[in-house]
Amino acid sequence: METSKPWSISATLRGFYDDNYAAVHKNINDDVDSLGFEIRPAAQLNFLPTEQTFIGVGYIYSMKYYADRDENTADHTHEVTLKADHRFSERYKIEFDDSFVYAQEPTLIEEGAVGAPDRTDSDAFRNRAALNFTADITELLGVGLGYQNLWYDYDQDGDFSRSALLDRLEHLFRIDGRWRVRESTVALLGYQYGVFSYTGDEIINDPDFPAGSVTNNDGDEGVSEDRDSTSHYFYIGAEQALTTQFSASARVGAQFTDYDNLDQDHTSPYADIHGTYTYLPGSYLQFGFRHTLNATDLAGGTGNDITTDQETSALFASINHRITPRTTGSLVGQYQRSSFNNGLYDGEVDNFLLLGLNFEYRFNPNWAAELGYNYDRLDSDIVLRSYTRNRVYAGVRATY
Repeated sequence: METSKPWSISATLRGFYDDNYAAVHKNINDDVDSLGFEIRPAAQLNFLPTEQTFIGVGYIYSMKYYADRDENTADHTHEVTLKADHRFSERYKIEFDDSFVYAQEPTLIEEGAVGAPDRTDSDAFRNRAALNFTADITELLGVGLGYQNLWYDYDQDGDFSRSALLDRLEHLFRIDGRWRVRESTVALLGYQYGVFSYTGDEIINDPDFPAGSVTNNDGDEGVSEDRDSTSHYFYIGAEQALTTQFSASARVGAQFTDYDNLDQDHTSPYADIHGTYTYLPGSYLQFGFRHTLNATDLAGGTGNDITTDQETSALFASINHRITPRTTGSLVGQYQRSSFNNGLYDGEVDNFLLLGLNFEYRFNPNWAAELGYNYDRLDSDIVLRSYTRNRVYAGVRATY
């Protein structure tokens, strides 16, 4: 969306074919392909109340209609974003970002590492809010403070449901010391404190796997909050901005996790790396790598040993290239390897691959046509969990 003017609006109309709209193993259901169409309007408002302040609000609505789906033939998605930046002076600035999503697709609901790669049969809400403050105390030394809140609410109540397994609040508090090594380089030494609180208040054992029924130490069935945890992150890192064309940020360290209601703890590496390189006008590369723990939609085990979460390494990259003055191509990819921790599925692995290819031809500044393809593949050690999904689409977009 445009950020150089006070407002912009757009509307997209696409036709598509999806060969596995349920994102399930074909042995479970092989009749899950459909033609359809999507309507996608969007709007963006930008405010500059002072020279030091920016406020931006965006909204995207999507309706996907599946012609061959027997029930719930349409998916409705809402995305609302809010961004506010204020620079008190050259040395002090504060940033706030909020992203609210109502959707069914896991890549929209779960951010970063996809904890639950299967498509849910019900709607889900997710809100991510982040507040960051940076202060340069001297020309060389500074401090960064941050807080991030993630809220998930799946509209699928009951024992063993997505709500029981994945409804949660995540809190992440951050403090790091900043040392300006040179004009374009800042070294970091930091600490984060994370809290996972599961709010489903339901039984989480899976009835399809009786051997993996969950019980706590008292012999009762396990419930959502049995997977509550707190984490301590220690890391070193750097922020680099060589020119306006290249910027990168890296944090590498360790994560120590303690499960509040279980006799379990876990130590793992921690990494959060990302960067952007603009190599030509209108052409840029974005890349990143993340290693951390994330929630999982599977639970299993007995006694004090249940499946608590996954340890995930995620590698992602995208390239947007202006082929001609009117034609732009983009390629997006993400690969992640997720290993289950503890319980029945301890050591089992999910390998998840996402690929997207898009071409856009712009007739004029306001009208464009697009053609694209998306490929999803989950290879899992868990029986009947793997799937592949292919989607192709073509459409037109108007922007003003």
